[in-house]
Amino acid sequence: MTDMLYYLDLLGTVAFAASGALTGVRKQMDLLGVVMLGIVTATGGGVLRDVLMNDLPPFCFKNEMYLYLAIGTSLLVFISPRRFEQRRNLLLMLDALGLGTFAVIGTTKALTYHLGFMGAIIMGVMTATCGGLVRDVLCNDIPLILQREIYATACIVGCTALYVMSLYSSLPQAIALTVSAAIVIGIRCAAILRGWQLPRKLLRD
Repeated sequence: MTDMLYYLDLLGTVAFAASGALTGVRKQMDLLGVVMLGIVTATGGGVLRDVLMNDLPPFCFKNEMYLYLAIGTSLLVFISPRRFEQRRNLLLMLDALGLGTFAVIGTTKALTYHLGFMGAIIMGVMTATCGGLVRDVLCNDIPLILQREIYATACIVGCTALYVMSLYSSLPQAIALTVSAAIVIGIRCAAILRGWQLPRKLLRD
C-alpha cells in the first residue's frame, strides 16, 4: 500500500504541476514563470505542511523526484500547451486523484505527529490545496478553494473519514487510506461531472 500511495503521489504531482503550468501559459508568463507556477502548485501544500510541523527539510528536498517531475511536466506544458488543453477533462480527473492522495498523505502525517482532530484535518486540506492557493494568489486570481467549487470541501470530508477510521475503528491502515482517498476523489469527480457547487449568498439592494 505504501508503494501504491507513493506512485499515486507522483502522479498527483504531475497533474498539479500541469495545472499550474497551464495557468502560467494562459497568463502569458515566460518560461521561468510557467515552471515556477508548476513547482509551487505541485509542492507548495506539502512544503507548507512540513514547515508548520517542523519536519525539515521539506519532503521535496528529501526526495527531489517531486521537483524533477514538476519541472519536467511544466516544460512539456510550455512546449506544447494545446495538447494539455485538449485533454482538460483527463487533467481534471488526474487532479482529483492527486487531491485525494495529497489529502490522505497530509492527514496521515499529522496523525503520526499526534495532532488532534482539527490539526489533522487542516494539515490534510493544506497539503492538497495550498499549492493551488499560492498559484492563484501569484496570478492575482481569487483562489479556487474560496469560490463555489467543491474542492477543499471534498478534502474535509475525506480527511475526517480517515481520522475517524484511524482512531475509532479496527480497519487496517491500507483500507482506511483507500476509502478516504476514494471519498475525496469521488466527491470531486461528481462535482466536476454534475456541476455541484457550494451555495453563495448574494447581497441585493
